[in-house]
Amino acid sequence: MEKVIAGVLFLSVFSGSVSQSDMKGKAFIFPRESSTAYVSLIPQVQKSLKNFTLCLKAFTDLTRPYSIFSYNTKTKDNEILLFVENLGEYMFYVGNSVAIFKAPTSLYDPVHICVSWESGSGIAEFWLNGKPLGRKGLKKGYTVGGEAKIILGQEQDSFGGRFDVKQSFVGEIWDVSLWDYVVPLEEVHDSCNNGNLINWQALIYEDNGYVVTKPRLWT
Repeated sequence: MEKVIAGVLFLSVFSGSVSQSDMKGKAFIFPRESSTAYVSLIPQVQKSLKNFTLCLKAFTDLTRPYSIFSYNTKTKDNEILLFVENLGEYMFYVGNSVAIFKAPTSLYDPVHICVSWESGSGIAEFWLNGKPLGRKGLKKGYTVGGEAKIILGQEQDSFGGRFDVKQSFVGEIWDVSLWDYVVPLEEVHDSCNNGNLINWQALIYEDNGYVVTKPRLWT
């Protein structure tokens, strides 16, 4: 099955509908509030997940709620969702259940977020800028669906759509990686480019609307 999916991705990349690129040193910029600007990420392999690790870096000066990473399947909203409700209040969803992690933060600093989850224990571990924010439990024994839409810049209220402009992301996102296992987060806080499902240095994606790719401003 993995070989079939890889072949489909190969055809998609060269059909012009999807791009594949080494994004090292680059960032996606979402320049203004919108319900139409987003980036769809296509994993190297589509598979169900009993464990995962997600890392990314972002900058925004928004003070309203916004979505950073949205992963939906046809049957379940918020299979994986990283959402900021208030400044320094991170809502991490698995299977539409939420764990909230809070941290003091500066409005004008970029953030480096790493979060992991394992089905066996239900434990989610959250790191911000290389420092742990603790561990919380949700969806013990759950399996995240594999055939997903993965969206940066918008929060999906349906499979791949129904975006709310007041939850859109305005700012910059870079160094996004997703693994299908729990990575010791103290080992990845300095680098997060080489996930085996989403790899920033071999990124398969499609941008939509007003999204600009530029060299990143921060490391």
